[in-house]
Amino acid sequence: MKCHIIDALPQPGGQLAELYPKKPIFDIPGYPSVNAGELVDNLMEQIKQFQPGFTLGETAVSYTKADDEWFEVITNKGTVHRAKAIAIAGGLGTFEPRKPALENIADYEEKGLEYFVKEPEHFRNKKVVIAGGGDSALDWSIFLSNVASEVTLIHRRNEFRGALDSVEKVQDLKNQGKIKLITPAEVTAIKGDGKVEAITVAPDGQDPYDMETDYFIPLFGLTPKLGEIGNWGLNIEKNAIVVNNALDYQTNIDGIYAIGDINTYPGKLKLILCGFHEATLMCQSVYNRLNPGKKFVLKYTTVSGVDGFDGSRKEAEKAVVKKID
Repeated sequence: MKCHIIDALPQPGGQLAELYPKKPIFDIPGYPSVNAGELVDNLMEQIKQFQPGFTLGETAVSYTKADDEWFEVITNKGTVHRAKAIAIAGGLGTFEPRKPALENIADYEEKGLEYFVKEPEHFRNKKVVIAGGGDSALDWSIFLSNVASEVTLIHRRNEFRGALDSVEKVQDLKNQGKIKLITPAEVTAIKGDGKVEAITVAPDGQDPYDMETDYFIPLFGLTPKLGEIGNWGLNIEKNAIVVNNALDYQTNIDGIYAIGDINTYPGKLKLILCGFHEATLMCQSVYNRLNPGKKFVLKYTTVSGVDGFDGSRKEAEKAVVKKID
């Protein structure tokens, strides 16, 4: 089988590459910690031998059934790709940050107002205010406490929605004086001449006051949208594509699959690790679909090595046999 990838972004990697390439990830087997961008780089290196095709900077907008065997996928730029199966791995789809309802907010975007942390070094020795109560707000407050000169985390409630260990870490950093925690409170205004210079904090039951800052980062999550894929006739539930997880992550349309964050099924977990598992079972199903009647032979690369599309072969290391006296 051969694979061709269509991605609306200018580079592969989805959210990991576009939104938080420097964010550490802790739930990938074999990696106690790995930056999102580094994980993408390693995956790209790993798939080189299979020579997948890439169409970057284009969005898949529609498909047609050329015949009983072939699909044709059309992009927003009119490019047509033919394939015998389609796998939708669109993550959150097209994603927009949830923005706070503040006056003139657009005037400060990319001028001290940031919705994502792409390069932590931009915040070195700067004053940073983060607003939010989920995992992203907690994780970046923890990470930037070792980069910025001052980190303030503001949340409208006393309770956070993130992982318990992250909440405890923030509390510990607060006790050490590395994070300033203001709850319950909201940011009600941004101030500055051509850039962010201060924000107005309104603590619950108290008078509002201004706080100087170099950066304001509201992390209220993303608003996912399926985009044109939502018009393909797929079964959609809460902005996700319903699949048959018991078999192969196929959608209600024969030959079209959905894997990763974009799909939903009973017991779904939106983890990178689960995406790998779903992709594995989906590929096996596609193989059986494209090779009816041909027996699928599962190979273990630790034993048989890896056959590349260029004809090369990487042999698995031979086991060392040692006699025990």
